[in-house]
Amino acid sequence: MAIKSSIYKARLNVTDMDRHVYQEFPLTIACHPSETEARMMVRILAFAMHAHERLEFGRGISTDNEPDLWQKSLTDDIELWIDLGTPDESRIRKASGRAQRVVLYVYGDRSVPVWWSKQEAMLKRFSHLSVVQISDASMNALVAMAGSAMSLQAMIEDGQMVFSSTEHDELVQVEMTVLKS
Repeated sequence: MAIKSSIYKARLNVTDMDRHVYQEFPLTIACHPSETEARMMVRILAFAMHAHERLEFGRGISTDNEPDLWQKSLTDDIELWIDLGTPDESRIRKASGRAQRVVLYVYGDRSVPVWWSKQEAMLKRFSHLSVVQISDASMNALVAMAGSAMSLQAMIEDGQMVFSSTEHDELVQVEMTVLKS
């Protein structure tokens, strides 16, 4: 018998002063059995960074032809493709060919520098690709906020993000390094 995905519910309140987005988003997140809570929380972080009424989660880690998150136009064109992790060049090429804009959130303080040194030259040719690294310390702090029912707040100003949770007293200053913009 296959293990089923865990379902998480989050009420995400986004205050994005850079893009003037002030909205609450009720999210239902399916966490695949092979997905860690850290990766799931990075998906929520990516949602907050790009919050939009048409932004939605893809089918997840087990689906090759969909991103982790995407935003489609009313005519079903892919406006934004968001992936997590350190994909190979063919996946990035495919995403760049299908979407107007591609954002890649990478994580793993030890593995990302190795991946980036191998991929950097090749990724320069994709003009509408951004690559952002999330620090392990930030991911670990976000995992502490994870729960089956979460009430999260994300405040974004000058490209900086602070996460907080109603259930936890701690504020998390998310450390993000732009590798490619």
